[in-house]
Amino acid sequence: MKTKLWVGGILLLFALYIGMTFTQAIRLLNTGELVAQIMGIAILVIPALCVWILIREVLFGLRTEKMGKALAASGELPEDLPRMPSGRFIRSAADADFPIHQRDVEENPESWKSWYRLALAYEACGDKPRARKSMRTAITFWQADQKVSQ
Repeated sequence: MKTKLWVGGILLLFALYIGMTFTQAIRLLNTGELVAQIMGIAILVIPALCVWILIREVLFGLRTEKMGKALAASGELPEDLPRMPSGRFIRSAADADFPIHQRDVEENPESWKSWYRLALAYEACGDKPRARKSMRTAITFWQADQKVSQ
């Protein structure tokens, strides 16, 4: 809950920032000077790109959370691995657990549940880029399952 409040606060501040930049962009576009108009266009484009990235990341988080809750409810989340006092996973335990989830994906390549668990295994091993890529694959299959079940 605490994290959601922080994210909400950041989103609110970002919305205020976007509103202020939009106002400045309009002012620059209305000056009639070419350099100012180019700056006005840049001020519109860059925040628009940031909004797109922000929306994409928030949706990623919401979908990941929803899938995790579904797996937890059905008892299909992997067992929690041992951790160091810092909270990080013990690497040897994560490395030993990883082949199980890799094999699961190889046997069930279109299962969002398998891809979700593989993403968690990559995260535990410290490979964040592959964890995100696997989670995006899980989201793709999960969304396809959602459309079929509707």
